Amino acid sequence: MGNPKAFLEISRQEAGYRPIHERITDFGEVEQTLNTHSRKLQASRCMDCGVPFCHWSCPLGNKQSEWQDALYRGKWEEAYKLLTSTCDFPEFTGRICPALCEKSCVLKLSCEEPVTCRENEVAIIEAAFREGYIQVRVPERNGKKVAVVGAGPAGLVAANQLNQMGYTVTLFDKAEAPGGLLRYGIPNFKLHKTVIDRRMKYLEAEGIIFQMNTPVDVDNLPAGFDAYCLCHGAETPRDLPIEGRELKGIHFALELLAQQNRILAGQTFSKEETIFAKGKKVLVIGGGDTGSDCIGTSVRHGAASVTQIEIMPKPPVGHNDETPWPSYPVVLKTTSSHEEGCTRRWSLASNRFIGRNGKVTGVEVEEVEWIPTADGGRPTMKPTGKKEMIQADLVLLAMGYLPNPKKEFPGNVFLAGDAASGASLVVRAMASARGVAKQIDNYLSK
Repeated sequence: MGNPKAFLEISRQEAGYRPIHERITDFGEVEQTLNTHSRKLQASRCMDCGVPFCHWSCPLGNKQSEWQDALYRGKWEEAYKLLTSTCDFPEFTGRICPALCEKSCVLKLSCEEPVTCRENEVAIIEAAFREGYIQVRVPERNGKKVAVVGAGPAGLVAANQLNQMGYTVTLFDKAEAPGGLLRYGIPNFKLHKTVIDRRMKYLEAEGIIFQMNTPVDVDNLPAGFDAYCLCHGAETPRDLPIEGRELKGIHFALELLAQQNRILAGQTFSKEETIFAKGKKVLVIGGGDTGSDCIGTSVRHGAASVTQIEIMPKPPVGHNDETPWPSYPVVLKTTSSHEEGCTRRWSLASNRFIGRNGKVTGVEVEEVEWIPTADGGRPTMKPTGKKEMIQADLVLLAMGYLPNPKKEFPGNVFLAGDAASGASLVVRAMASARGVAKQIDNYLSK
């Protein structure tokens, strides 16, 4: 530990976001960066705790304390090697992970100023690309073949791990380019797609075979492989089957987000196909990160107004006794997109969509109360009878995804990521894939 007093003398400093008036005019990444000197100072704040809760809370088991110390000492290549010993693609997690490690940092508990783990992670991997620490590694082949279905976060990690173990890996995906949710779900203003393309060049050079535009039926897998890793995600969005659902102008969140990313990549859509928020009153139903991404995208389109509603009650601000440290705190989260202009409301259930001439014009909502249960389980929702109509001519459903139906597969078929667990965090999908890659290796080594 290079500076044992740094956490007492140096305050947390975040890079922050580009000015709102500037960033809402484009889809460039909103987050800024610190200079090298400031970044090293931030790394010096890590106390090298006796019990590193950051390590405990990270699904990947990242060795934060070790690479923070290397970064502080200016040993960038050492920091890179420590970081990538547990995380295949820090350039992804460092941009979009909700930083579970920071929420369990001892400095979060003591003074609400955790170490900037996530930003430091991005700084390390970007330095590695810039300085040439990342080299193409083509492993010796062991003669066995593995098919990975789905080129999202889990599929990319599984393919990378298995490829480096010596297996000939073919990665199948129905989309035109790899990345899955990273490419077609997360907006460019959070993760620019050139970051994905940069990594894909390395994976291709290392021998992974990409078969894009190739849908795979998981009940009829392609022949010729010794094992299969299914990473096709949780693909069924949660619907809202209420009166008026058939009206035009109601879309699943990913319809908007995926189309916008494809437009930025150069694809074109007809006027009838295009989902465009310019001049419209947008209503986002769902209070999570996907809903936030819809807000940022709608603002950049030039929406007349954006409202986000959530059926759950408003979370506490700052601290929640029900989710104490070091667990992830369920508290009010304000994203960069929320800052750009949005009305947020809670405890509202949607009763019916209202329309005119086949197009949606609003949603009837009703206030609900949440009644705690005696056993401490999920509270019961109680309608209050207080109803109102929210005007909207574009409604985006961002209420999560349904888990895949349980199926029985042959012994050489393995599931990883959201395909196994249901929709979750990218970092959890990546951790799952690393574990499943080891299972496949053990299976094929017997």
